[in-house]
Amino acid sequence: MKTLRELKSIASKYSYRVDWSEEDGVYVCSIAELPSALCHGHTHEKALNEGKSLALDILKELNETRELIPEPLSLKKFSGNFVVRTTQDLHRKLALEAQEKGVSVNKLVNEKLAST
Repeated sequence: MKTLRELKSIASKYSYRVDWSEEDGVYVCSIAELPSALCHGHTHEKALNEGKSLALDILKELNETRELIPEPLSLKKFSGNFVVRTTQDLHRKLALEAQEKGVSVNKLVNEKLAST
């Protein structure tokens, strides 16, 4: 079992993304490492704070039920190659986008290459 301090440390390293939803009239926060976690706020800051709070709540629940706690993407080591060499930063960016879309990096890159 992890301590609350450890859970907070993990949550602070997650990849939060805040986008404006014109349809809903709010900012929506998503967490790449927790794809089913979405929340919103009327300001960018409120949505981000809600996202951080939600992530911590989810991590507490996972910890209590002894389920796997996702490793922050920011801590994963990326090789920088997948047949075509690229930078580690680009690989991380592609991995984040793929995680958000629920597909593999290979599938995402193939889709991007096919659309050019």
